[in-house]
Amino acid sequence: MGSRMASYVKSIDNKHLLEVGMEGFYGDSIPDRKQYNPGYQVGTDFISNNLIREIDFATIHAYPDSWLSKENDAAQMAFMQNWMTSHWKDSSTILKKPLVFAEFGKSKKDPAYSIYGRNSFMNAVYSSIYNLAHTGGTFAGGLVWQLVDEGMDSYCDGYEIVLPQDPSTSSIIIQQSYKMTALEHSLSTTLGTRS
Repeated sequence: MGSRMASYVKSIDNKHLLEVGMEGFYGDSIPDRKQYNPGYQVGTDFISNNLIREIDFATIHAYPDSWLSKENDAAQMAFMQNWMTSHWKDSSTILKKPLVFAEFGKSKKDPAYSIYGRNSFMNAVYSSIYNLAHTGGTFAGGLVWQLVDEGMDSYCDGYEIVLPQDPSTSSIIIQQSYKMTALEHSLSTTLGTRS
């Protein structure tokens, strides 16, 4: 089904990139990878879904405060490091496609939530993304879930970030953007001198 739909979408529009948009749970295609799932399986398969030829890049999502709600921050961060590293390696070696961390965040609805905790979490995730991208791998960036503007309360799900209300978080996002842009220029220059 997935390959037919991807082919159909590309037949309509082959000028835009196509991705699956799933969380990244591992399935039966490589059973030993299931150890990286957050303790349950939802019927998707990161490897087989992203091996479809028409899929241009892979994505993952992660919500450890929801998926591992009984675990402390250290255990949730350890999960995140394993989650990111395993998908980065598989994107590079098996899929041979770029990887985007398309959704991550910390929910304000979590009883243990604090702005400091969210900022620490985001810094750690962004640092890992940068370091994995810097090593020349396939990590192409990361997007928080979700940025909303003031007055968009109907879209708020606990993970929302309202930049004018959260200047410290806004600063983290801006810094990551600058770092990834500088890395892109650095890698472009390096690759340009090799040709």
